[in-house]
Amino acid sequence: MTSDEQLREAGTLLAAEAERFAAMGWMRGTSGNLSLTLSRDPLRLAVTASGLDKGELGPDDVVLVDGRGELLPGDLRGLVPSAEAGLHARIAAVTGAGAAVHVHAMAAVEAGFHWPDGVVLQDLEMLKGIGHSAHGERVVIPVVQNSQDMAELGDRFEELYVRPADGIAEVPGLIVASHGIYAWGATQEDARRHTEILEWLLRFTVRTRAPR
Repeated sequence: MTSDEQLREAGTLLAAEAERFAAMGWMRGTSGNLSLTLSRDPLRLAVTASGLDKGELGPDDVVLVDGRGELLPGDLRGLVPSAEAGLHARIAAVTGAGAAVHVHAMAAVEAGFHWPDGVVLQDLEMLKGIGHSAHGERVVIPVVQNSQDMAELGDRFEELYVRPADGIAEVPGLIVASHGIYAWGATQEDARRHTEILEWLLRFTVRTRAPR
């Protein structure tokens, strides 16, 4: 059973993370969302509430959701989970992630536009930060088409994650076309690091792409 104290502790951590990403310009206004996995059986996540400025969150600005991303009964504060809570829950269930980050970093949106079949990365030192070799390994950040149906979006993610194409190394991230990027990790610190490194890799790739 997740206690109010556990939820508030998660809220304190997520508020600090949201402030960090907002300062980078990746969570402008109310955009983006964050989650922490609080229990596995049953699956329960703390997710940032919808409609709030992500640079000004407090410890109580999170909600508890179930394995479908739906608000647990009993919360009388009037807050609702982010619309993307269902995808956060699917990521936690499929990957075993302890935390997930969704931001609207421009580099991810641009990369998804230029490479809708996936963004190929290789021979870059920063790949070490997401668990891959700096040389001689082909890494692809998958791209899925956007949908307002989180079950449909989750199915697209799971298909790519569970059955990656031959020769493509797994990465802790996913680009949603015309939307933004999701990144995850065992802890919030891991999810933050993966988000920042993936954004750097995507920014470099966009800036150095060959002209059409």
